[in-house]
Amino acid sequence: MSETLRILKKRSKKRKKMIAKTLGFSDVQQLRQALNPYRKTKMRMCSVKKYNARSPENTFKDSTPFLKGTISYNPHNDYCQHFIDTGQRPQNFIRDVHLTNRFEELPKLKELVHLKDELILQTATPPMFLKCDLSTYNLENLNVKFDVILVEPPLEEYQQTLGTTRKNLWNWKQIMDLKLNEIAAHRSFIFLWCGSSDGLENGRDCLRHWGFRRCEDICWIQTNIKKVNHLKYLEPNALFQRTKEHCLMGIKGTVRRSTDGDFIHSNIDTDLIISEKNEYGSTEKPAEIFNIIEHFCLGRRRLHLFGCDGTIRPGWLTLGQELTNSNFNIDLYKSYFINGQLTTGCTDRIEELRPKSPPSFNKVPK
Repeated sequence: MSETLRILKKRSKKRKKMIAKTLGFSDVQQLRQALNPYRKTKMRMCSVKKYNARSPENTFKDSTPFLKGTISYNPHNDYCQHFIDTGQRPQNFIRDVHLTNRFEELPKLKELVHLKDELILQTATPPMFLKCDLSTYNLENLNVKFDVILVEPPLEEYQQTLGTTRKNLWNWKQIMDLKLNEIAAHRSFIFLWCGSSDGLENGRDCLRHWGFRRCEDICWIQTNIKKVNHLKYLEPNALFQRTKEHCLMGIKGTVRRSTDGDFIHSNIDTDLIISEKNEYGSTEKPAEIFNIIEHFCLGRRRLHLFGCDGTIRPGWLTLGQELTNSNFNIDLYKSYFINGQLTTGCTDRIEELRPKSPPSFNKVPK
């Protein structure tokens, strides 16, 4: 037996003991018996023999032939069991998740994304940032109505789920008190990172309070390819492990993808982000959320709340207490939109390539 296999078996044994103890069983054998009372070698062998003598039609009346450890008539990849044995999450095996090779088999969509990125870069305002404490700063002082607002709050739940040691964590009452309704344009979008538990409901309450309607849920699926060991991510009293986080998307005003092509381009990106998890204690979010927002909304007035030095980006105004410096000038920022250029615009080629809503077939009145 190799050293690697011995270590993996030892880890698997420890995990099973931990689950058995959490569920109140004295040992792993009791847990196994409770989960599958028919798990007996004799019955399994009889079941296999029964299907070995099956009729020529190859019909199956139950799932016995497909159980792990049996002679399977339909070999399959059991990613859940692989996670138990090795700690590798099932999402590690999803292919073509990186932006560089995601659209290799879709040349037109690849060209569209490339053209959109070029146009966004050409029309982006210089990056601006303001170091401030958002718990006391009055957002109305910005004196700008924004087309897109990205909110990335340091939630209290991160202390338990991510092991963060930050002191300035926010509760949902503080987040709701942000006056985002005062700085949102009459048609605008908000993207709110809300964690993976109570934040899904609390985040919806915040959107309603700010005058937005929830219209989408972007999910960040976290892989652990680089660091398979996940023991310190386990919560002490939890049976399941959190491997995702949600970003709620809200809409204000009336925006229809069939008629408002000057403001939104739908269906360019998916509502899934699959990337490597952060270091233990880090609350950073994947940078791909910026690409999704910029591809979708053509508005140039973009605001990022709770940003840091690593999230400063052309085309965005970043506010946060973790910034080390400030360069924000209200008059200079407003001058970028003085000619009424509030959107990035669109080229003929992008309009030709972008996905569109099917034409409506309304009946013509007689």
